[in-house]
Amino acid sequence: MNCRLVGILGAALLVLGALAATLAVDSRKQRVVYHVNDDDPKRQAAALRNIQNHINAVGADKLDLKVVVHGNGLSMVLYPEAQARTKLPRGNADEAVRAQLRGLREQGVQFQVCANTVRSKGVTVAEDLFDV
Repeated sequence: MNCRLVGILGAALLVLGALAATLAVDSRKQRVVYHVNDDDPKRQAAALRNIQNHINAVGADKLDLKVVVHGNGLSMVLYPEAQARTKLPRGNADEAVRAQLRGLREQGVQFQVCANTVRSKGVTVAEDLFDV
């Protein structure tokens, strides 16, 4: 009888230990980086939706989420009126996109731009890009 009780207690301790380890892992923030390198507004909109869906599924407080824009993806944060003075094919940061970007930023998402792309595309960050 005592051997059986010891076995049951041992199994219970193993299960509790595994559960505690799982909870400890789940309490850490997910670290995620999304890359945007396409100037197609539909693909950029899909990326922003995917990011919002990720936040909805996991919770903003459980995420450390960054979006890196590089190559022609820089057009996502480029003001439309700035496009003509750059080497980018489009400026997609119209009011609707800016509202999405603001909403994501308010949930803790950080947007970063590639310095090499900024330089090679002739972009002036302070004048041409929305809030990066």
